[in-house]
Amino acid sequence: MKKNWKWYVYIIECKDNTFYTGMTWKPDLRWSQHLSGLGGKYTAKHGVKRLAYLEEHEDLEVARKREQQIKDWNRKKKRKLISGEWGKEW
Repeated sequence: MKKNWKWYVYIIECKDNTFYTGMTWKPDLRWSQHLSGLGGKYTAKHGVKRLAYLEEHEDLEVARKREQQIKDWNRKKKRKLISGEWGKEW
């Protein structure tokens, strides 16, 4: 039986109010890693305040493209995504 993998793109709001965007297949584990300081250099340096956004994808390549798309956005656009003002249609 083939397992259907799910991929998650997420945005963490850091303690200094900056955003970190990432991708994982185990969001709970990845969040724990970020909290412990082992999630990435950026979040280790800036600290984590909250998981601000999470979206699920069935396809790895789609998730990778979406992660890069969000990383390229400015702060204002990320805030609109987090607040639900804009959807996933971009």
